[in-house]
Amino acid sequence: MKKLLTLTLSLILALSLTACGSSSSSTEENTGSAGEIADVSTAADTEEDVSGTDEEASTETVVLKVAASPTPHAEILTSDLVTELLAEQGIVLEVTEYSDYVVPNTSVDEGENDCNYFQHTPYLETFNEENGTNLVSVGSIHYEPFGMYSETLTSVDDIAEGATIAIPNDGSNEARALYLLQDLGLITLSGDAFNSNATVLDIEDNPLNLQFEELEAAMVARALDDVDAAIVNGNYALEADLDISTAIATESADSEAAQTYANIIATTEDNADNEAILTLVEVLKSEEVQQWIEETFGGAVLPVD
Repeated sequence: MKKLLTLTLSLILALSLTACGSSSSSTEENTGSAGEIADVSTAADTEEDVSGTDEEASTETVVLKVAASPTPHAEILTSDLVTELLAEQGIVLEVTEYSDYVVPNTSVDEGENDCNYFQHTPYLETFNEENGTNLVSVGSIHYEPFGMYSETLTSVDDIAEGATIAIPNDGSNEARALYLLQDLGLITLSGDAFNSNATVLDIEDNPLNLQFEELEAAMVARALDDVDAAIVNGNYALEADLDISTAIATESADSEAAQTYANIIATTEDNADNEAILTLVEVLKSEEVQQWIEETFGGAVLPVD
């Protein structure tokens, strides 16, 4: 009887040990399988991360810093149309507005801005000569016809002897105003060739003995109440809410002045081949943007080829 009991106990003990051994083996197998799955999942995540990085790199946004006059330059640059066309090329503009004609150039020369949009080539050349800078044009975009405005006169024929005319006093803009007066038959400038640096000292004949109030370009429109007439830059006329259709005289579209004084995108010589800047020029000269400029500004701003 004791032998039978002993044998039974031995058999139970053996079966118990066998069961424990099977449980341990199963756990190790499951653990190994989970580890392999975890490894595969990590690799897949890594591949996705790498793929995402490549995609971000291929669509990396370039921020282009542009100095511009408020009207019409900044208005054009920040328009929905220009913004969308540049976004398609991966370019975002950071536009800083300036109300004068000096800081936009110095800020580009000093690297604060990448390029600017506010001036024409004759002014740029005069600025470079007077300030020792080497800024260059990378594209002509539009021109703004100079207009003669008056609070009291309705025609050029109404200009009387001794009348006072306000004109810009800076470099080429003074010359441009004087050539408009010459085209109107009011004065004659010396020399036969177009002189983008002409001043009142170059007036050879002034039959009406006109008096000239030479003012900073931004101030000319504000002087209308104090003079008989004023010749105002296109952008400052827009800022002063002067309608080009109310001007008593404007530059002819085919005049030498209109062809000479197209507004440009300017930058440093080192940046002249900058891809983002050249893309900006392409967008501004595109058919869509040229049409938008004509429609938006009603003749006060005209695109150039």
